Amino acid sequence: MKFPEINMGAKIFVSILGLLTAFSAMAENGFTKGDEVEPLPTELKPGEYVWVPEISPKGPVVVIVSIPDQEIYVYRNGVRIGRSTVSTGTKDHATPTGIFTIIQKKVDHESTIYKGAKMPNMQRLTWDGIALHAGKLPGYPASHGCVRLSEEFAEKLYSVTTNGTNVIVTDQKYAPGKTASPGLLLSGTTGEARSGKLPYTGFEWEPDKSPEGAVSIIFSIPDSVAYVYRNSVQIGRAAFTLDKKTELSGTHVYSALENVDSTGKRDWLTITSVGGGEGEAPDVKALSEMVRMPSRFLERVRSVITAGTTLIITDLPVSTNTRSEQDFSIMKVEQAQPAQGK
Repeated sequence: MKFPEINMGAKIFVSILGLLTAFSAMAENGFTKGDEVEPLPTELKPGEYVWVPEISPKGPVVVIVSIPDQEIYVYRNGVRIGRSTVSTGTKDHATPTGIFTIIQKKVDHESTIYKGAKMPNMQRLTWDGIALHAGKLPGYPASHGCVRLSEEFAEKLYSVTTNGTNVIVTDQKYAPGKTASPGLLLSGTTGEARSGKLPYTGFEWEPDKSPEGAVSIIFSIPDSVAYVYRNSVQIGRAAFTLDKKTELSGTHVYSALENVDSTGKRDWLTITSVGGGEGEAPDVKALSEMVRMPSRFLERVRSVITAGTTLIITDLPVSTNTRSEQDFSIMKVEQAQPAQGK
């Protein structure tokens, strides 16, 4: 059968229609607009996202960016409410991996480094230029270090976060889930261990240095010290000892959930493990039974743990900007905003 030829006008119409379809997800400014899809897709195309905040309407929010996956995952009270594609930094402008907190939010923001480049729904992670914001998603790392999101997803993510929300950027794939409560590390075990220049009581506690904000607790095995930060300011530290020689490899991150059992212990979400071979989270229940710390310090720490508190157990020493050989920042401490920033 011979089909009639398509006239030139029809050909042009078909061509235009094809172009419109191909670029339907691209906004006028060159950013990826976004395209919501049904939950539980096996794969996401650039710009596609899942957003179901109604399945967990309240609780602490944790954001995870997986560089290998080029995807972002959003959890609220331990339930995944969002997933989308991203574009992270190129090889020459790599996105730093580590544990960060959102330190500034602006709906309309322009970069002072890259000649006024627009960064809608910007959520700053560092003052030296790393942030989450809307941008172009080509399907591979293409930014100058920031984490680009589609316009629609950037707006939705912005609506559920606050200053102090935890953002974890990892270069390893992960499997978040509940674990034996790491809150057991603060279950009331006693002991008067000492370390370095700590006072004879074995701990320091100065909550007035930072009266409010997000709380992070870091257990450093090589330091034999637990550090407590609030709003990125150290408000306490204490020496601890272990009853047995403990082999711990890598850095393991947990987030406190709202759920509290009858004994007062919280549920915690295993967020990620970085380094240490397989990177499996340690048996924190067994570990807690071996930890000895000043009981008065434990009482004070328990009083500041709320939903969203971050617990970090690591085989690295801790400083204001601790990094592993893989350049993974244990905690990015930001003391002051510079005059200008990205």
